[in-house]
Amino acid sequence: MRIAVLPGDGIGKEVVPVAVDVLKAVLPGAEYVHIEVGHERFLREGVAMSEEDFENVKKCDCILFGAITTPPKKCYRSVILTLRRELDMYANVRPFKSCMVSPYNVDFTIYRENCEDLYCGMEEVSEDMVLSTRKITRHASERIARMACRRPGLKKLTIVHKANVLRSCELFRNVCIEVAKELSVPYEEMLVDAMAYSLIRDPSRFDTIVTTNLFGDILSDEAAALIGGLGLSPSANIGDRYALFEPVHGSAPDIAGKGIANPIAAVLSAKMLLEWAGRGKEAEMVQRSVDRTLADGVLTPDLGGVYKTSDVRRSLLKYLEAP
Repeated sequence: MRIAVLPGDGIGKEVVPVAVDVLKAVLPGAEYVHIEVGHERFLREGVAMSEEDFENVKKCDCILFGAITTPPKKCYRSVILTLRRELDMYANVRPFKSCMVSPYNVDFTIYRENCEDLYCGMEEVSEDMVLSTRKITRHASERIARMACRRPGLKKLTIVHKANVLRSCELFRNVCIEVAKELSVPYEEMLVDAMAYSLIRDPSRFDTIVTTNLFGDILSDEAAALIGGLGLSPSANIGDRYALFEPVHGSAPDIAGKGIANPIAAVLSAKMLLEWAGRGKEAEMVQRSVDRTLADGVLTPDLGGVYKTSDVRRSLLKYLEAP
């Protein structure tokens, strides 16, 4: 297996190496192709990701990604949005499962459509007004709905939208309902504002959530707070050919270089990579090492601890070596 490793910016360069070390411990035969991309490279060379970089990524089986700084500049093209769109990784899968440091008891997964919505970049800009076009298609809505409906162990699908105001959401809602009925999946629907409230009020009621790109982006950050923070939140970007695995958190420039970044989300993203590759046994080994590390109280400051990134790495590798 060839894995493209793109640490990116900020703490991505600190947490991804830990995830790579974990992968090497359970998947020693894999080949790792390291590629520098991101805003820091853009500032130095005027390009965040070259065509050659992109072609090298395409030659790999999957991608382990860190975090990217994306400034509000017209001349800067977001690397992660480009990869998602160009490699047609249309499903952003974000699982949220409680652990021993979580303030709530939750176990649900958000399926976020990954290639459309307001993130398409279709904008008309003038001095006094910007028009941003929201793109929602039947094709994209149907395939994210199908992936959500085929989640192993699914109990109930929650379709999140704002169809009472937006016709684009009405299309998304209708297509998701059609797919759920076709596949005989129990479903409910919720307006996104009611969903934001319910996630805090009663998060244990949810199992599988499907929604649009922007709503999924916002709700998943809210959901991260339910399990203890972004440092515990992994994700996968999945298409029919390519897959990319990344922590939900950003590049966190305020703590970059201090050695205190939490690598657990990156490591759990590597676990999702293993599951995608059909390496269930190895994925269980990684999860067990994470559980034991947290149980030992080896926690970085974001979780209320005093340990460093290197301490968490040491603990994870110790438990991967243990019988």
